[in-house]
Amino acid sequence: MKKLLKLSALATSVALALVACKSDDDPEKGKLAVAVTDAPVDGAEAVVVQFTGVEIQGPGGPQSFDFNSPKTIDLLELTGDESLELLAETELDAGEYQWMRLKVNAERGVTDSYIDINGARYSLFVPSGSQSGLKLNRPFVIAAGGLTDFTIDFDLRKSVHEPQNDAEDYYLRPTLRIVDNAQVGHINGLIDPNLINAEGCTDSSAVYLFAGADAEVDDVDANEPEPITTGLVEVNNDGGFVYEIGFVLAGDYTLAFTCEAANDDPETDDVINFTTQNVTVTADGTVTVDF
Repeated sequence: MKKLLKLSALATSVALALVACKSDDDPEKGKLAVAVTDAPVDGAEAVVVQFTGVEIQGPGGPQSFDFNSPKTIDLLELTGDESLELLAETELDAGEYQWMRLKVNAERGVTDSYIDINGARYSLFVPSGSQSGLKLNRPFVIAAGGLTDFTIDFDLRKSVHEPQNDAEDYYLRPTLRIVDNAQVGHINGLIDPNLINAEGCTDSSAVYLFAGADAEVDDVDANEPEPITTGLVEVNNDGGFVYEIGFVLAGDYTLAFTCEAANDDPETDDVINFTTQNVTVTADGTVTVDF
């Protein structure tokens, strides 16, 4: 019996030593992947942002993952459920992380990041962007042995601002939405041409997404209620009017169609007319809502 007790004690000691070694010198690992997508803006032919890396704050302090060469991405090519990988699957210590920062080149007067409008190219300036990047203050968890897969949505309708005070640079004050790809679905649908061609319509139509069923709807003006994101109405190969909103967290929402999207200035409170419908989004599914 004494021999068995000694063997048991020895086995327990070895197990404890292995656990201690694991936690101190070889922490458990998980993986992080990050992609970008875009809620588009009216009137632009291209909205290009040059990314240089990703920085995160978590166990042990900040960590930077700088790209071998900058990634120049036209966000207008990433509408609806389209996205582009920014950070490939990267192994990290498992645990809680406080924030993520996208590093960019976006200096005043330099077209490393830029916007094309009416055939002309303008610098896209992010105030303090080259120093502080685009920071997302959203805590997240890297699970041991798992993959945390995020998509970051640039809502350009809210983010792009025209030159101010005789400056030639357009401003990008990003409104960023970060979602876990394991928890999102997509929305698409057709728009009745009579709604597109009604009296008072502009040359741009869009569908806005608001949180909750039967939600109050309004234009983009930095005051509540604000849309979560938006999708432009486009013409498909069959000549039909269609829209698409991607990477929406599962839940209940209100969709609001307007044919007056070109009148929506994010700097001002504008009178915009909407037609609304409720929608329920499920994870990893696509729901169709026609207007």
